[in-house]
Amino acid sequence: MGGAGEGGCLRQFRQERQYEAVRRSAEEVGCPVETACRILGISRAGYYRWRSGKLGPRAEENLRIAGLVEQIHAGSPDKGYRRIRDDLARCHQTPINDKRALRICQGLGIRSTIKYASKGCTRRSRVPQHTAENLLDRDFHADRPNEKWLTDVTEFRYYVGPSVRKLYLSAILDLCDRRIVAFALRDTNDTALVHDTLDRAIAANPNAHPLFHSDRGFQYTTRIFHDRLAAAGMTQSMSRVGKCVDNGPMEGFWGILKRERYYGRRFTSREALVQMICGYIAYYNSSRLQRRLGVRTPLEVHALYAA
Repeated sequence: MGGAGEGGCLRQFRQERQYEAVRRSAEEVGCPVETACRILGISRAGYYRWRSGKLGPRAEENLRIAGLVEQIHAGSPDKGYRRIRDDLARCHQTPINDKRALRICQGLGIRSTIKYASKGCTRRSRVPQHTAENLLDRDFHADRPNEKWLTDVTEFRYYVGPSVRKLYLSAILDLCDRRIVAFALRDTNDTALVHDTLDRAIAANPNAHPLFHSDRGFQYTTRIFHDRLAAAGMTQSMSRVGKCVDNGPMEGFWGILKRERYYGRRFTSREALVQMICGYIAYYNSSRLQRRLGVRTPLEVHALYAA
């Protein structure tokens, strides 16, 4: 449906809301239907036709889908029309194409959360003890879980009265199923943070010997960290200097997390921020559908490979 059809779809949803406003005005406030229709610039005949339920099959189906879209958006305001379309097909057995989902979202005035420019917190080591070649070489495909891991650290802020405090998140992402393998939170961006993350990843995956890729942050260029990777049977890889795209999927995860749960909010306690981060990572792994995974969640894909 395009052209006039698209305009008709948008008008339909606008009129649906106007008709509903007239109905509520008449029933709850006692405003005459004629007066309410005149104020909103709609016809009484159209309103009574809507009240009678005499809509075409296509219009009725669009209204039904619109109700589901509003329900999905109310639960997850961060979702754009593509993710809403995926939820319709997966969770509500209502498969539609992207264009129709976009038209319905436009008609309802639904938009995903705006993504703000991110600010990295990587600190380069002035005198790195160990550096590695970029063995990953932007090959972000993996045939099986635990074949390629990416890692990085990002910064969050919260407020205690007028004071600004910082919290640092370190995480490891698997390139096959895109799950977060392990993560750790600390108030300082130090080597203990990345060592803690690595400890958790190894404990959860004792038989994993992946290619381990990071940027050239000071935490990853120490001899101790390199030796720990070697002892675990992992091969170290590092992005080139100033090439954040070399670690693109990891940077992409930071963008997703912050766009959907962090930007536009003001956290006034460390506890609230920690709860948000931990809750989102659990949601991302187990409930957030991804098209690159065949409209599945990371843990669903991981389970398929495990089976």
